Amino acid sequence: MRQQSLIAHHLVWTAYGTWLPNDPRGSGSLAVATPALAELGERHYGRRRVQPARHVVREFYDTAEERLRFSVIRFDVKQIVEIAVGFSDAIARHSYTCYACAILSDHVHLVVRKHRRRAETMIVDFQDSSFLRLAGARLVPIDHPVWTSGGWKTFLTTPSAVRSAIRYVENNPIKAGQRPQTWSFVKPYNGWPLHRDSP
Repeated sequence: MRQQSLIAHHLVWTAYGTWLPNDPRGSGSLAVATPALAELGERHYGRRRVQPARHVVREFYDTAEERLRFSVIRFDVKQIVEIAVGFSDAIARHSYTCYACAILSDHVHLVVRKHRRRAETMIVDFQDSSFLRLAGARLVPIDHPVWTSGGWKTFLTTPSAVRSAIRYVENNPIKAGQRPQTWSFVKPYNGWPLHRDSP
């Protein structure tokens, strides 16, 4: 059976304190480093097959936020704009191709074409660049973490999978009750690699 080639990544990560290692829904973390948080429940790697009720998650975070070293940041419009500028900086610096982007108050979605840099490295690039923009604009304290470490990645191996991920990302703000987002650094997907980019 022929192995499908990677076309793009769907990258997701969360704001600091909004998806903890022992989140009742599961997480991508391998350990709970803070003892005060570890007391709140066991870590489950990956998404739990049976998801907890919303009130269970809400009660977990009502307790957890009091134990965090820093306050949780939920991004406002000004912060979202600066995050987008930071993403644009990273895209220009590393020659990334971005097909979709949604920046919500507590998490981010990006669809990015495959690159010589690994998905994990791309997440770090986007996180670092956006943090510098936020701190430089004095929208967060310089010593305050903005993002959780790492994130989730989905490998997209067919044009239809890329288009499906793009639709999902584009609909994310709408599902959150916000207006659709349009960013200058987002490039329309043209079916690459079946349709090569114009020179």
